[in-house]
Amino acid sequence: MSRPVHIITLVKWVPDAQLERRFTEQRRLDRSEGILGELDEHPIEAALQLRESLPERSVRVSALTVGPAGASTALKKALQLGADEAFHLADDALAGADIFATSAAAAAAVQKIFETAEFDADEPAEQLILTGMSSEDGESGAVPAQLAERLGVPALTQATELSLTTGHLVVARISGDVQQRLDVRLPAVVSVTDQANDPRYPNFKAIMAAKKKPVTTWALTDLGVAASAVTSRVEVLTAAARPPRTSGQIITDEGDAGAKIVDYLVKERLL
Repeated sequence: MSRPVHIITLVKWVPDAQLERRFTEQRRLDRSEGILGELDEHPIEAALQLRESLPERSVRVSALTVGPAGASTALKKALQLGADEAFHLADDALAGADIFATSAAAAAAVQKIFETAEFDADEPAEQLILTGMSSEDGESGAVPAQLAERLGVPALTQATELSLTTGHLVVARISGDVQQRLDVRLPAVVSVTDQANDPRYPNFKAIMAAKKKPVTTWALTDLGVAASAVTSRVEVLTAAARPPRTSGQIITDEGDAGAKIVDYLVKERLL
């Protein structure tokens, strides 16, 4: 009998890029409104495609987010896209968490999910963690590597293609101008780029089905993690709104517009 596969996809609730970004009095990004990060739709799609490519095996796709109460919106979208279940780590101690704190909290949640998962199989499930290439708000791209280090498993970043066989994951990735194809034994952490696939749109049936899927909410104490273990190493000392854009120079074409444009570019040292 083939071993089951358990895939955890990390998703993040980020401010909507269509709205103006603001800071709170605590010098933190205002997260009163948000959406599932677009870059996080690609690891979800990758997980769903892996499940569809293995019809003979039991494949479970779990979505995990670390964030405030509103982050449940990201999980709702993940369930509508096709995830089987969702987990939400929400704790006031994680407010304003940097990548160090986020990776520590996410690692504890991932371990909890894997430890408590039950499958109708004699052997434990093969485990895979998928993330986006970065988040639209922080854009550090460092959480996947930190998460892998904390879990003690290999990290493969910038994946553009994934295929799964028994116990092994084959990943195509880009490193600079070099294309690589790597074979890694599970468990592993893989960050998926926005070039890997085209995320699907949830249809009405999927949206309705998502309402019946389980969502588990945890605090740090549920994971046995002390608040001191997820203390951020980075503190924002000052934050200010971006100054308004200055008006540009208008050039009226009186037969010499080309020369004026060249003079302007020379003045700005662009030529």
